[in-house]
Amino acid sequence: MAKLSDRAAGAVGSLGEYLAEQRRHAQLSLRQLSDLAGVSNPYLSQIERGLRKPSAEVLQQLAKALRISAETLYVRAGILDPDESQEGKQPSGVVDAVLLDPALNERQKRVLLDVYASFVRENTPTAD
Repeated sequence: MAKLSDRAAGAVGSLGEYLAEQRRHAQLSLRQLSDLAGVSNPYLSQIERGLRKPSAEVLQQLAKALRISAETLYVRAGILDPDESQEGKQPSGVVDAVLLDPALNERQKRVLLDVYASFVRENTPTAD
């Protein structure tokens, strides 16, 4: 089983490709997105080319600028485990609300998401 750091290293390239695709879909230039997200143009270019791994905060800023789910970017960057994501399920909004809350630091967000996921698992009926 691959460690999270191994998965994160492999996901950086796909994250950059995904960001570039989303930027083109939003019909934004690299410079426009960097301005909207508050990230430098060269740094954003390096992220898209897979040369840099952005922090969770930068991913959050990019998601907000692109109007996409921050959780999706967190999973692609290897910050969240795909098994813990809400993709394919009815979105509750809780995960996005936690990830987008500027009053919380990254550790607090992770703890809240872990607690939330444990409650969801506890209340989900199992197929016996």
